Amino acid sequence: MGRNTLFSCILSLALLVQCRGFVLVHGDDGRNLFIPKKLEMFVDELPDMSKLQGYHFKDGERFAGNLSIGMYDTTWKFHRDLPATRVFAYGLSRETATVPGPTIEAIKGIPTYITWTNHLPSRHFLPWDPTITTAKSISGVPAVVHLHGGVQPPSSDGNSMAWFTAGFSDTGPQFSSPVYFYPNFQPPGNLWYHDHAMGLTRVNILAGLFGMYRITSPQETSLSLPSGPLFDRHLVLFDRDFRTDGSLYMNNTGCNPSIHPQWQPEYFGTAIIVNGKAWPYLRVRRRRYRFRILNASNARFFSLSFSDGTKFIHVASDSVYLPKPVQTRKFLLAPSEIADVIVDFSESASDSVILLNDALFPYPSGDPTDEMNGKVMKFLIGRSKEKDMSHVPSTLMKYPRPQSSQVAAKRHIIMYEYESKTGDPTHLYLNAKSFMDPVTEMPREGTDEIWEVVNLTDDNHPLHVHLGVVTVLGAQTLADVDKFKECMMKKNDVKACNLSEHVTRKKHGVVRHERGWKNVVKIWPGNLTRILVRFSPLDENKFPFDPTAEPGYMYHCHILDHEDNEMMRPFKIVP
Repeated sequence: MGRNTLFSCILSLALLVQCRGFVLVHGDDGRNLFIPKKLEMFVDELPDMSKLQGYHFKDGERFAGNLSIGMYDTTWKFHRDLPATRVFAYGLSRETATVPGPTIEAIKGIPTYITWTNHLPSRHFLPWDPTITTAKSISGVPAVVHLHGGVQPPSSDGNSMAWFTAGFSDTGPQFSSPVYFYPNFQPPGNLWYHDHAMGLTRVNILAGLFGMYRITSPQETSLSLPSGPLFDRHLVLFDRDFRTDGSLYMNNTGCNPSIHPQWQPEYFGTAIIVNGKAWPYLRVRRRRYRFRILNASNARFFSLSFSDGTKFIHVASDSVYLPKPVQTRKFLLAPSEIADVIVDFSESASDSVILLNDALFPYPSGDPTDEMNGKVMKFLIGRSKEKDMSHVPSTLMKYPRPQSSQVAAKRHIIMYEYESKTGDPTHLYLNAKSFMDPVTEMPREGTDEIWEVVNLTDDNHPLHVHLGVVTVLGAQTLADVDKFKECMMKKNDVKACNLSEHVTRKKHGVVRHERGWKNVVKIWPGNLTRILVRFSPLDENKFPFDPTAEPGYMYHCHILDHEDNEMMRPFKIVP
């Protein structure tokens, strides 16, 4: 797939498109881009993101919480030497809105009710493409919130067509209520919330509409992992480019401008941002820390390691705890994945270490990182080793193991990329269908299914299934991929194209820290990946709400530029 680099496409198409109130201006050739090398690294301290309690106390007891969180047009300072940047941000008010938004802290078993309000302007400040299926309104910028990894009713899931504009003056066809109900009955774990408006997800998240959400439980106390605001930290990673005036840069011209005037297959920025600051630093003590690391990039993968070889100890994923801790010195984090790791700085012989990234972009066959996007942040380590009462137990939390012999159905999910006559991407489909095509996947509540996902593209696609939890069973390399792809492009029928004859005996195991339950899984190119999807809570067969209600749920690639251009499908739960 193409890149969002300055000269990857023609960037000088003079065009003005008026589309139901939004203005899309082409012609920005990027000459006003800020040169990232002019930004000194490690001069801004890592922000400790603000927190909101999703519950309240009364007479010593915890009860359901009610929050009202808005989306605001405001500014944010990404670096000491950059002018303030215009952003869209979540917060209790315009004055307190931040990028990322406030971290919402919930407690297992105690519901949270959030009223999401839209205070965005009539026009978007970033370019968007009216030729892809998009939420369009004459009254403002459409937005809708999805709690990623949350187990919630369809009406609170943030369906892409449930968007709304400022003051709810205009709403999408699936909108039902401004109040979202989050039961928080699932196991403790790491989630995040972000915009999910149809065709605008990539630009709304690029503008700043995302934040962390954490479900905790008293049963975690016995684990004695690092805790408290100093030693249990969120790290939200993403990449951006800026103009000299500090404004966010996003391409104005597509690689296929005669088809899609703005859309490009991936967005990549040169500046690496953590918790809202470019290449920040954090002062740490010589002891254990817990870092909950989210990749909130549009398309960039991160392959993370420390400059001195310090180890990561994985204790949880983007869904639940692992059964046992897993040590690594490097790990790959796809867009929207979360790694929950322990780092013991007492083992470092250095007084500072740099968190590095060497993931190719696009992943896995793109360009190598450089001295700018190859560095993430710096840790300044104190001199004296201190007493540390935390530890990492040999056993964490156990959940029911997937039983592939007890599944209700097996499905094939085929990932396609379509190209123009010039060989440039035009759109991506799942099972050769657009998002607006009728529903074809209708799993039953309380069942498990095996999905055999075949990736016929050159990219690694992070697959996210709303409502369900997923575990990877394994993958196998495909032989004669081009031949199989040619047949599937014509017939879209795995039997007619003899899929079994193309699946080789070359199997790929699952890395140890990804063997648990997850809500995002990597689908490697040229492979058939088997995943087990559970359409029920981990420890019971029924949801505490009606999952069969409208508007249902969705599954999609979480490279936002792909998701926005049709690599997303609806599904319906049936009784």
